[in-house]
Amino acid sequence: MNYYEVSFLKSPLNPLTYESLEEIKIGTKVLVPLGNRKKQTPAVVIKKVPKPEFKCVEILEILPFYYDEKMFEIAKFISQYYVCSFGEALSVYVPFDEKIQEEENKIEFDSKICLSKEQEKAYNFCQEKKQALLFANTGSGKTEIYIKTIEKVLNENGNAILLMPEISLSPQMQKRLEKVFGDSVAIWHSKITKKKKEKILEEIYKGEIKLVAGARSALFLPFKNLKLIVVDEEHDESYKSDSKPRYNAKDLSLYIAKKFDINLILGSATASISSFYKLPFYRLKETFFETKKQLTFDDSSTELSNLILNKIANVLENKNQVIVFLPTRANFKYQICTSCGKSVECPYCSVSMSLHKNDLALKCHYCGYAQKIPEQCPSCNNGIIHNIRVGTAEVEERLKEFFPEKIIKRFDRDEIKTDTKLKKVLNDFNANKIDILVGTQMLSKGHDYHNVKLAVVLGIDSVLNMSSYKARERALSLLIQISGRSGRKGEGEVIIQTQNQDLLSYYLQECDYEDFLNQELEFREGLYPPFIKMAKVIFAHENGLKVKDELDKYVKILKEYDDIEVVGFGQSPIFKMANKYRYEIILRSSTAKALLIALHSINSTMASIDMDSSF
Repeated sequence: MNYYEVSFLKSPLNPLTYESLEEIKIGTKVLVPLGNRKKQTPAVVIKKVPKPEFKCVEILEILPFYYDEKMFEIAKFISQYYVCSFGEALSVYVPFDEKIQEEENKIEFDSKICLSKEQEKAYNFCQEKKQALLFANTGSGKTEIYIKTIEKVLNENGNAILLMPEISLSPQMQKRLEKVFGDSVAIWHSKITKKKKEKILEEIYKGEIKLVAGARSALFLPFKNLKLIVVDEEHDESYKSDSKPRYNAKDLSLYIAKKFDINLILGSATASISSFYKLPFYRLKETFFETKKQLTFDDSSTELSNLILNKIANVLENKNQVIVFLPTRANFKYQICTSCGKSVECPYCSVSMSLHKNDLALKCHYCGYAQKIPEQCPSCNNGIIHNIRVGTAEVEERLKEFFPEKIIKRFDRDEIKTDTKLKKVLNDFNANKIDILVGTQMLSKGHDYHNVKLAVVLGIDSVLNMSSYKARERALSLLIQISGRSGRKGEGEVIIQTQNQDLLSYYLQECDYEDFLNQELEFREGLYPPFIKMAKVIFAHENGLKVKDELDKYVKILKEYDDIEVVGFGQSPIFKMANKYRYEIILRSSTAKALLIALHSINSTMASIDMDSSF
């Protein structure tokens, strides 16, 4: 009889020992019985152990899937750094399939891309530095540099991963990659069907697919000879997972690249402060097309002021296109009673519900709860509900009233729910079948359309006034990204509705984003990342008193550590979510080691830990 310790995938449980008559390789995926569960539990054999003194249960099934040594090493790092079990860390990976053997499949690629002198310098810099930041202005041609680097790696029989925020995986990017790499490239993101994912995996196992362009989960695909990772739009916060393990795919790419001597390029027009501070960078300012951009500020309190409507009318008259950005989806963000002043809150979360007129409902954007639109205030049964902070659906509706003969579409998570819908809207916009595209942050991603002559930015002050040390970085990055969508070729205009004209005008017109980053580094020194490490611990439970006691207990414990600081603690900004009361502790330390020792000491079923939280 053989005895093995196994880790349970997607489970916080510690490893347990099982027995098997068969000899099993370390890293093999197995099915085991666990407690009273009727379904067999997926687990991974992590080590062989001597016969224990207690009686063991038998491993039920040995599967043909396995995790290799590199996957084990990275999962070990994830479990230690992002504070989760080894099984939870390993579950981010797609294992290898020993039934499918890699076939000899050598293809020579020729992109026929001719880089400019500046692009050539940037390309050589990224080759020499091994891990580098490509700090390239919008329209400077960083995609061509990516493609040339990928081409070199694939021609040397290596594999490559191109990570992008999910919505940047546009039909346009797919066409560009397929034109060069044909069937050797696959697109990977959450909207792809299960059947399509299985097909892609089979082709990766066989060695037919050599490049995957995908969202953050693409980093964990089973490549045997990974030689290059490219992280496009590296500043984007969607690289941070919001479920356990709360890893950051960009940071993890850097760890993997250094650990296994892999080439890494982080690229962005609005580089994140951490990458700018940590990595050697090449600044690529020269743009591909001659562009001239006019910046207009509008301080009116009406969402669609006369100034904005007149500008839109002029652009449409000249047969050009418009994009309108808002940080809020739905019709309205809040519903406030005119009598008692209370908002209409979700019964399960302490947040205002958003108005969705088309569905005749109020919806919670946190737990998904929906209810009929009330005729009167549910708090005082008397007052009239007043809508506050307009959203994408409302702006779309109003624009249709002003421009009834024009085609106006919405581009947000409520509207774009499938890959097919995403492709259709972007293809239609590219083919000039849509006049105005109204959307949330999804609009700011690297879509490249030459007929957009006006970008309208509404509600940027709500981003700028967020209670986060990252507020200015987020707002400016967003503005520059959205501005980059207008006037890609020729003249373009950006209208920004704001009460902070002086600040935004200085950073957008008088100084370069690099200057802003240097100023921001001075402000953060000794207080915030990248100079120090920060983490957030959230305690959540249905019983409000119980969870408050748990918080108080850990505040006391954590305050006893010498080399970490309890920055703050108390109710979370969203105090109740999905019927659970939430409290939080914010910690910081000058060393990651000290902070991790403290975080690993937290042993509470109510706690969830977010290392490098972006607050």
